[in-house]
Amino acid sequence: MGCFSSKTAHLPSPDNPSKPESVNGDDSGVEEVEVNQVQVFKEYELNELRKATNGFSSDCIVSESGERAPNVVYRAKLENNQFVAVKRFSRQSWPDPQQFLAEAAGVGKLRHKRLVNLIGACAEGEERLLVAEYMPNDTLSKHLFHWDKQPLPWEMRVRVAYHIALALDHCNMEDRKIYHDLNAYRVLFDEDGEPCLSSFGLMKNSRDGKSYSTNLAYTPPEFLRTGRVIPESVIYSYGTVLLDLLSGKHIPPSHALDLIRGKNVLLLMDSSMEGQYANDDATKFVELASKCLQAEARDRPDSKFLLSAVSPLQKQKEVASHVLMGLTKTAPVVPTIFSPLGKACVRMDLTAVHDILLKTGYKDEEGAENELSFQEWTQQVQDMLNTKKFGDIAFRDKDFKSAIEYYSKLVVMMPAPSATIFARRALSYLMNDQAELALRDAMQAQVCIQEWPTAFYLQALALSKLGMETDAQDMLNDGAAFDSKKQNSWRN
Repeated sequence: MGCFSSKTAHLPSPDNPSKPESVNGDDSGVEEVEVNQVQVFKEYELNELRKATNGFSSDCIVSESGERAPNVVYRAKLENNQFVAVKRFSRQSWPDPQQFLAEAAGVGKLRHKRLVNLIGACAEGEERLLVAEYMPNDTLSKHLFHWDKQPLPWEMRVRVAYHIALALDHCNMEDRKIYHDLNAYRVLFDEDGEPCLSSFGLMKNSRDGKSYSTNLAYTPPEFLRTGRVIPESVIYSYGTVLLDLLSGKHIPPSHALDLIRGKNVLLLMDSSMEGQYANDDATKFVELASKCLQAEARDRPDSKFLLSAVSPLQKQKEVASHVLMGLTKTAPVVPTIFSPLGKACVRMDLTAVHDILLKTGYKDEEGAENELSFQEWTQQVQDMLNTKKFGDIAFRDKDFKSAIEYYSKLVVMMPAPSATIFARRALSYLMNDQAELALRDAMQAQVCIQEWPTAFYLQALALSKLGMETDAQDMLNDGAAFDSKKQNSWRN
């Protein structure tokens, strides 16, 4: 499915907390905490996912399958700045939208730290889409067959085998015993370098479950006979992944079994791992692969056996995965605490921003010298007040075009600028898809009140609309910093 699926959002948010770092190997006592942190499965609107993938742009594609199971995986960014993977099925795969959503919702109930969890789906018109978490560190296939800096070390390969077994065992316990087309592309690495099994494989490639997209040489024998996948087929596919881990290349199971029977195990092993493993451990690993690849389904082990066989082979549980893989792990970012306005801007929720600006009114300008403090009731002042009144009414009633018109007249009439007027006109411009003008007004509001969080948040909104995400993030952080400063000054 490619390497994009999601563990964290790049903008920290209380709705999407990052998961705690875990100690490799020992998975007890962590699962319940992490399960609670995965967002609830939801049904997405097509327009939301179309926007997130830039109109399903080819530039966002991270993987494509062949003709047997035509589907595409896109890297996508939701409006709350969360990165996800979106899998788009062929139009013929799931004719019944309710059947598709029901199947996806069933998979979406599964939650495990060794799964790339499914967080949503969409079925509108002829579109059938799945949404999963984001995984930033590529696939097992990339690290095994197309590595750039270093080959995957033996200990990490054992850990991958164990983590896949953990995920499959959890699926079995949750009565999800069929995993479609298990291969090295289905295993992905999260921000900590931890291997996780894609949830996409828990969904059929088509409504009848007959699709099987790998090379026939790697396909379970019973599938070739009946065209059906059974739970034991998953174990066979697990065996092919073990061969990948052992050899560092694609070896057809029949050829690998010939080598094993001829006791030519060394010819099977990846030469880049020389000196990294004990011969007894390698032999046990090979024997497990052989058991999984038995021609008769009834002769293959179950997931509990996989766990018991692989667990003793782990010898460096205390070493973090990103260290074993040579990945640079960035230090965790302290979550930024946003005010309600800041949170609304992070979500790009213009309606909520409008509600907050309405409730706030002009109180942030109290005490400042501006056009709202008058000593004389001249006709000019009366015209100014009426223009402001009509602008505020239009803003309240969400007649943003009229609000822009009245506030523009008011800006010309005012003897001194008003930050609130600029802020309201900025939001009105945003509501009319005029991000550049909105940015200009938000900057003018900052000139009026230099440390006003609202001005920074509105600039962030405009910058994000213009596709300037780095600058938008900086503005959000500045707004949050000034928010915090103001709160602290009130406490003192």
